[in-house]
Amino acid sequence: MRLTFLGANRQVTGSRYFLEAGGIGVMIDCGLVQERAFLDRNWENPPIAPDRVHTLLLTHAHLDHSGLLPRFVKQGYRRRILTTAPSIELTALVLRDSAHIQEEDAQFKIKRHEREGRTGPRPVLPLYTADDAEKVLKLLYEIDYGQPFKLNDNVSVVYHDAGHILGSAMIEVRVNEGGEQKRIVFSGDIGQWNKPLIRDPSLLDGADYVVMESTYGDRNHENVQGVEVEMARIINEAVAAGGNVVVPTFAIERAQEIIWHLGRLAAARAIPQLMVFLDSPMAVDATEMFRRYPRCLDEETKKAFASGKNPLQFPNLRLCRSPDESKAINALRGTCVIMAGSGMCNGGRIKHHLVNNIARREATVLFTGYQSVGTLGREIVDGAKQVRILGQMYPVNAKVVQLRGLSAHADHDALIKWIGHFTTKPRRVFLTHGEEEVSLGLAEEMRSKHGYDVLVPEYKQSVELA
Repeated sequence: MRLTFLGANRQVTGSRYFLEAGGIGVMIDCGLVQERAFLDRNWENPPIAPDRVHTLLLTHAHLDHSGLLPRFVKQGYRRRILTTAPSIELTALVLRDSAHIQEEDAQFKIKRHEREGRTGPRPVLPLYTADDAEKVLKLLYEIDYGQPFKLNDNVSVVYHDAGHILGSAMIEVRVNEGGEQKRIVFSGDIGQWNKPLIRDPSLLDGADYVVMESTYGDRNHENVQGVEVEMARIINEAVAAGGNVVVPTFAIERAQEIIWHLGRLAAARAIPQLMVFLDSPMAVDATEMFRRYPRCLDEETKKAFASGKNPLQFPNLRLCRSPDESKAINALRGTCVIMAGSGMCNGGRIKHHLVNNIARREATVLFTGYQSVGTLGREIVDGAKQVRILGQMYPVNAKVVQLRGLSAHADHDALIKWIGHFTTKPRRVFLTHGEEEVSLGLAEEMRSKHGYDVLVPEYKQSVELA
């Protein structure tokens, strides 16, 4: 058996792995790289030829796990893509939206180059198109949690609820070789315990090899009560200053969780009755999807929906789909909360709201999720005095705040809890999906304190699984 690491290695985004076992090749995830330093990888020829991949396994719909699927299919992949039913719907939303942004950004860049009188040797093209995204959707094949699915006589897979976003999965690959079974677990993105809306992550009993995420391997999150206290303080200070609160928002899970918290704060009168805009068609569609998958929700959320109460609605919440609805927000006076994608400010409507607010001293930019190195969001969080948005430079005069407790990723203690539940230690653990220093630090702790054999693989590194 051989495992090759093709993304999210000593970096956070671009998750992709290739496992050769039981006579077939299996690809796990096919994610978009979002760090600016590595964006060229999105445009490269596939490191594994599409015809070598028997089946592609998708852990969940987030762009850094699914966002290169249209390009991989365009380059020749034609076989099944296995994922859960909610992930099929969410992947359709994510890829259609991503393709639209790719096409829109290419057109915007062409117009800007024309205005500036710039010409280049190559035309500006989108990474992929809406047609490319639609071809992916025809290959998506539903798999249920906990039900073994045979890929061939030697290899089967089992999906387990990862508790990260709706439909997210940990993937257990079972390989029969030499008269014995080996298990390789790909954690995907592990969620937090005791979070609102969705179920807790699954705890597994064992595996021979584990590929585990490490995004927050160096820190712990605040609890729900602490998050709401801090969120109320930030909003009330923004109201006092007379500026908007602009929230770069991941459309799936993060947007819904923020809505849940804001609804509770408004009901408790911990914040004024101000307007809240969810300015993301994809986030609006994802929010409506929660009602359709009660088996993925926690008990409190299921009971709320069953009783006719929608925990993702409150009186001053406005869901914006059209560009005109988005533009109308800028005409409002007084403080409002503007939630828009993308969560790392790499594209989407958030850029336009930043243009209108980031230079204003009375405004607040509230980050609620991880910002990868090289993204616009990371530049702002790291204290840049000015940033380039839509081809122009803007001073960062707005108040910049980061609220960490809302992450959909397991924190340090939760990661140790998850791997520590295995009844026997895996032969080897591979840490991925984390910045290099974070992954290396967690690896050293797992070796010295807990006795694990841990490797933090390099990009394109291959490892033999004995």
